[in-house]
Amino acid sequence: MLNLNGITVRLGGRTILDRATASLPPGSRVGLIGRNGAGKSTMVKVIAGLLDPDEGSADMPRGARVGYIAQEAPSGEKTPFDTVLEADIERATLMHASETETDPEKLGDIYERLIAIDAYTAPARAARILLGLGFDDAMQARPLDSFSGGWKMRVALAALLFSQPDLLLLDEPSNHLDLEAVMWLEDFLQSYKATIVVVSHERDFLNNVVDHILHLAGGKITLYPGGYDAFERQRAERLAQLAAAKANQDVQRAKLQDYIARNSARASTAKQAQSRAKALAKMQPIAEAYEDPSLAFGFPNPTELRPPLITLDHAAVGYDGKPILRKLNLRIDPDDRVALLGRNGNGKTTLARLLAAQLTPMEGEKAATGKMTVGYFTQYQVEELDTDDTPLEHMTRVMKGATPSAVRAQLGRFGFSGDKATTKVGKLSGGERARLALALITRDAPHLLILDEPTNHLDVDAREALVQALNAYTGAVLIVSHDRHMIETTADRLVLVDGGTAREYDGSIDDYIALVLKGDGADKAEGRTGGKAAKKDKAAAAAAREAEKTWRKVAKDAEAEVAKLTAERTRVEHAMFDPAGADPSLAKLSMGDLGIRRASLSDRIESAEAKWLEANEALENVAA
Repeated sequence: MLNLNGITVRLGGRTILDRATASLPPGSRVGLIGRNGAGKSTMVKVIAGLLDPDEGSADMPRGARVGYIAQEAPSGEKTPFDTVLEADIERATLMHASETETDPEKLGDIYERLIAIDAYTAPARAARILLGLGFDDAMQARPLDSFSGGWKMRVALAALLFSQPDLLLLDEPSNHLDLEAVMWLEDFLQSYKATIVVVSHERDFLNNVVDHILHLAGGKITLYPGGYDAFERQRAERLAQLAAAKANQDVQRAKLQDYIARNSARASTAKQAQSRAKALAKMQPIAEAYEDPSLAFGFPNPTELRPPLITLDHAAVGYDGKPILRKLNLRIDPDDRVALLGRNGNGKTTLARLLAAQLTPMEGEKAATGKMTVGYFTQYQVEELDTDDTPLEHMTRVMKGATPSAVRAQLGRFGFSGDKATTKVGKLSGGERARLALALITRDAPHLLILDEPTNHLDVDAREALVQALNAYTGAVLIVSHDRHMIETTADRLVLVDGGTAREYDGSIDDYIALVLKGDGADKAEGRTGGKAAKKDKAAAAAAREAEKTWRKVAKDAEAEVAKLTAERTRVEHAMFDPAGADPSLAKLSMGDLGIRRASLSDRIESAEAKWLEANEALENVAA
């Protein structure tokens, strides 16, 4: 279906694509992946015919229709429904002709073609696609100019899907979608009959949608069969082979260099040495895998505070005197990991802003620990960075009074060391800007991190690094994200924002996905009906969550007790063996009293360790 033949693209004196070559099987669903700045969007534009390569070509069957979303969102007074219907140009042309044509023979041909392309079922199909992307009946009938840019891009996506091209090109289609719309899109693409090339950084999306991975790195492309997990396994094997080949080459190179050094000056071996020098010069160096600083995330851990951090009691919040959410009863503890579920527009960001103290309750109460600090990340912070300043200048400005080494240390946690710290923000990639924004909001080691779509500008590897950093962070985390992998691997509590309120969701993320794909809608999620068995399962899940929370606290307290008692026993032992340097409070005790105290501390340590083991065994049982 699609052959990429030696494509080379040079932009600004830099080679973006370097003789990139691959053949995509007909009807395949291909995920185009690569690090930020690798050239994925450039490749898509070449395939779409929007950019002429310096060398090579993208070839496909004659007459094949290519579908690609332009960067500019549709606008005007037309409705989303009309915009989507008009995307099928052949249908729109034939429908117009059927109303104006007077020749009976031509009119018969027009009607025959309209039937062949299912023209009369098109309105229902257009409405179904728009509904899947979050547009209810009322929204489908509103003018485009009444929507934000993100919703307009959804209309553009709906129009593209409706037009059913032979080659569907999607460049990060989930960026403007919520989790529910992403799940619908996955389901739609799984049954799409033609060839798909999709640029995406979402692991689960790639695993669920594509059957091949096209990996772009160093200007070259490599086609792998399977989804993203299969690609990672194959890539790991290739990297291991690469490392082994490089090690072997290094040994050979060292031997050649040693022979040349020892034998070049001797007449009897000069020719052999010269021959080996030529072999050494022709030896192509094997690239070495290196640590990429753009994968660096390191959240500074906060000081410990007593729970709860925040409590909402029958709170209401909104704008201009109009509540968006009511009857909010929510508690956030220092070690919580919470993900907010619900469609865009239901109030997830409003709730996040209330917890971040950017909004105040209109009704009810909100209580927060006085010493608590909050780090709140949004896409607006990424967009509002001063492009003429450097990361070092940004961080110095917000860390007033901090030493230069402290400022550099905070930047270093997020990969901005050396020259990267003094590079203008305007020259940073989208992922680097996101990392800088995260570095800025965490400079004071916040007790609560609120992350509203933190992954939009991050590639797959950077997202995984962010997940690992969040799991190592000891503060509380609240996430709004359409990246299912991030929710699954970081959140242990789910809160559904829907129907004008927010409530704990007792199921798993898989339960929620299954519910949405059934078409029940998030507005019915709290019911999870199914008779007594369903209610029993829900109660059991709630009890298990409560048990897990209790045992986690027991384990944490026992661990702290062990550390405290062990430190005390060390002080006693020091007093026993070095009375002169002992703590003054212990120096006056006799050796017998010190021995009794040490024995007592050892017993208490053993008891605390037993509690810790019991708690961890209980946690394993709860998980099972």
